[in-house]
Amino acid sequence: MDHVSSMEEQIVRQRILKKLEEVNAAAKKHLAGVQDHVNFTLQKAYFQCAYECFDRRQNQEGINSCVENCSVPVLSANHVVEDEMAKFQERMNRSLMVCQDKFEAAKVQKMKTDASQELESCVNRSVDDSIRVLPHVVEQIKSTIHMN
Repeated sequence: MDHVSSMEEQIVRQRILKKLEEVNAAAKKHLAGVQDHVNFTLQKAYFQCAYECFDRRQNQEGINSCVENCSVPVLSANHVVEDEMAKFQERMNRSLMVCQDKFEAAKVQKMKTDASQELESCVNRSVDDSIRVLPHVVEQIKSTIHMN
């Protein structure tokens, strides 16, 4: 590989990394409302519920059971968010693996001329598709955790 090709590949790699950062930024933006709901609304309800569990007429086991029941909505919501985002990540990873496989095949076949640009183009499409899907993933999460 000559020096120019190596430099070109590095530039393409940097642009791909920048593009991948767009997914993280979009996910943070789209999930902000959900995170706020979980971290403040549900957590606040949990602490208020748990506070009410401390009744001198209850034994320790009753208090523990009550507090545990109070945590169910928060734990369930966190599980839904983690599960849906893991599925989103897995779909994106599979899409990016297809891009990588095409790139590797082009290198092996010595069709290197446009392989880096094709990789970048494929990654851009994959990332853009993932970003387009994010609002639907977030709506699914909101629906599942009964967030208005």
